[in-house]
Amino acid sequence: MRFDILTIFPPLLESPLQEGIIRRAIQDGKIEIAVHNIRDFAVDRHAMTDDRPFGGGEGMVMKPEPIAAALQHVREQAPGGRVVLLSPQGRPYTQQVALELAAVEHLVLICGRYEGVDERIRDHYVDEEISIGDYILTGGELAALVLVDSITRLLPGVLGCAESAAQDTFSRCLLKNPQYTRPRVFAGHEVPAVLVNGDHEAIAEWRFVAAVQATMTRRPDLLAGVSFSEKEMAALRKKGMLAAIGEIIGHPVAAVSGKAGG
Repeated sequence: MRFDILTIFPPLLESPLQEGIIRRAIQDGKIEIAVHNIRDFAVDRHAMTDDRPFGGGEGMVMKPEPIAAALQHVREQAPGGRVVLLSPQGRPYTQQVALELAAVEHLVLICGRYEGVDERIRDHYVDEEISIGDYILTGGELAALVLVDSITRLLPGVLGCAESAAQDTFSRCLLKNPQYTRPRVFAGHEVPAVLVNGDHEAIAEWRFVAAVQATMTRRPDLLAGVSFSEKEMAALRKKGMLAAIGEIIGHPVAAVSGKAGG
């Protein structure tokens, strides 16, 4: 998969793209990342990439010419590509959107700045806008890194454990179950006995129920999109949780085909 990132501050991206899973994915040939300095495509001798808004008002607006020229340069290097503008006005970014974008072979990410980009770029050059949350950043660079990281870990062969991504928080509208590691006893607190008894079926059930409990407590809004298998329904019924979930989602829980997760 290829990522092209358009920014006026390339150094903001350098270190994160050289660490951890992203670095290994690049070394293994799973992804390719090219960072392009929009200033290199400015049309005046001062390399201006922003100007005052027509009609007056606060702040500055990113000029259309450098962005359009940078996009043309990217297309000459790698034709096609889905152009995404990182913007607070965009589609909310979720795990499902990450899964959708992970199926795209080439993403071009435009990092907005200031009061935004000239509307003509949004109207004629951008395929979609994405927002990573209802808050304002000084620029789209951090948002671009969020997309690169979250999408990369979904690509086949990137994670050391193939099941990790499938069991992540939000993978099926549930938070992830609590996690424990050594030592078995810490500050007088012991890990749940079920996790060390060697009964894998019991462990799987405990993790599923714990994931549902965590979701009910911390993010009950997510339960509106969840579905359970008959086996999962039985586990929840045994814990007396079905009625409470029904109250949260506003209707009785119905079973569908599916496997346990968390």
